[in-house]
Amino acid sequence: MTLLVDTSVWSLAFRRDRPPDVPEVARLAAALSGDEDVVATGIIQLELLQGFVPSRVQEMLEERFRVMRLVEPTRDDYLAAARLGRTCRQSGVQLGVIDSLIAQLAIAHELTLLTTDRDFTHAATLIPLTLWVAPPSFSRK
Repeated sequence: MTLLVDTSVWSLAFRRDRPPDVPEVARLAAALSGDEDVVATGIIQLELLQGFVPSRVQEMLEERFRVMRLVEPTRDDYLAAARLGRTCRQSGVQLGVIDSLIAQLAIAHELTLLTTDRDFTHAATLIPLTLWVAPPSFSRK
């Protein structure tokens, strides 16, 4: 499985001195330890590094992103993202522009999206988006 990690998870993992005990952060830590492939995209890097993490962490994250495979949108991805957003909106699910693009990249590149953003959970019932789901043994606190 190859993970595309959403801003929500990166932010939880690195904006505090001690990350919260949530399964998505644990999955990211395991993946970064070599358990799975993690890919990046520019829009998630931009969201994260623009201000969601402390400046002391930014350089470390920039270095991590430099070595990750980068998936970037094509013209067709932008068009498909717009269709995804419309599909969701017509069913009453609000998926913002950036989230529509992230979902499209995950779909187009057959990536599993690691996120804590419930908008993606709702959208995944309407579009062919694969989300990482915590194992039942992990209890949320």
